Amino acid sequence: MAAANLETSPAIGAALPGWQAPPAPKNTALEGRYCRLEALHAAQHAAALYAANAPDASGHSWTYMAYGPFAQLADYQRWVEQWARSADPLFFAIIERGSTRATGVASYLRITPASGSIEVGHIHYSPVLARTRAATEAMYLLMQQAFQLGYRRYEWKCDALNAPSRAAALRLGFSFEGVFRQATVYKQRNRDTAWYAMIDTEWPALQAAFERWLAPENFDAAGRQRSALSALTSAALQQRA
Repeated sequence: MAAANLETSPAIGAALPGWQAPPAPKNTALEGRYCRLEALHAAQHAAALYAANAPDASGHSWTYMAYGPFAQLADYQRWVEQWARSADPLFFAIIERGSTRATGVASYLRITPASGSIEVGHIHYSPVLARTRAATEAMYLLMQQAFQLGYRRYEWKCDALNAPSRAAALRLGFSFEGVFRQATVYKQRNRDTAWYAMIDTEWPALQAAFERWLAPENFDAAGRQRSALSALTSAALQQRA
């Protein structure tokens, strides 16, 4: 048997001099041009969220959630009461500017300061919020806070069959990292999980892309976008390649 070559050093990861684990996020209010995010509370938000979701009579928006749809307001109220107390996932209500009613929710989860990793999830937009500037800005505000706190990795995961979520991840500037087969079970069915992420070195270019897209001058008098976010984020990632 040949002797091991003791002079060859094994490959190791890049050194991170001075890096420190970031603090856990708090669900203090995040203010944007088109929306604000605030800590989810049952008394303040449950009824408004339930009403905002009422146009989704089919319940299709809940297909890939581990819970819902909720037949009665009382059922949804109990769900909100349970999760509003949670620190991980840490829930936010999304409120469009010019309104006091919540129309969607999102959360941080799998918060791992020691690794500098955090995930966004439990994203549920009502028909009122979906496909609006506020919907996109809500994601931007959560990303921005995570990287400002010092997180190195920002994750997005979804059912691999959830085509809208996978398209949204790419539009928002996440990079596809693979599929974990038979990763979990929910609603008595299998879930293969698609993984996406962005990292801190990508964030400055992605942040500039978001700010350009969210700028009022990116929209004409009819509210149509002049530059698509998908094109802006794709170009930002190509700069990093």
